[in-house]
Amino acid sequence: MLLKGENTRMSLDEQKIEITMVLEVLGTPKDKLVPALEEIITSLEKEKGVKVIEKNINEPTELKDTKDIYTNFAEVVVKIDSILLLFAIIFKYMPAHLEISSPEKIIFTKNEFNESVNELIRRLHAYDEVARILQIEKAKMNKKIKELEEGKKEEEKIEDKKN
Repeated sequence: MLLKGENTRMSLDEQKIEITMVLEVLGTPKDKLVPALEEIITSLEKEKGVKVIEKNINEPTELKDTKDIYTNFAEVVVKIDSILLLFAIIFKYMPAHLEISSPEKIIFTKNEFNESVNELIRRLHAYDEVARILQIEKAKMNKKIKELEEGKKEEEKIEDKKN
C-alpha cells in the first residue's frame, strides 16, 4: 500500500494508518463493563499489525429508559498496517464510531482494494447466513410453541369435561 502525505518518502511508522475508534459495551451488572472493555482492548493489542497508542475507558452509565442495564465505552487510538486490517478490525470489534486520523491520503493498489472489498463481502455473507439460520430456527420454535399451546388447550378441555 502506498500512503501519500506531504513527503513522498516516509518512514515505515509514518506509513501506518492511525485511527481513533469508540468501542461500546452494553450489559449488566455494571461492574463487569470496564473489565469487558479492558478485555476487548487487550485482544485488539494482540492483533498482528495493530499497535494501541492510547486508550481511555469511561465509567458505565445506566441506559436511558431501562432498569439495571448499563452502557460503557472506550476511546482507543491505534496504528494499523493496512486498509485490509482496518476492515478486519471493523468486523471483529464492531466499533460504534471510527475516524482515520492519518495519513491525510491513502493510496492503494487495485489488488489491495479488491482484497478489502472481497473480505467485506465475505463477512457480510457470513452475517447474512447467521441471520437467516436464526430466522429459520425462530420460526421452528414459534411453530413448536404454538403446537404445545394448542395441545395444552386440548388437555384443559378434556380435563374440564371430566369435571
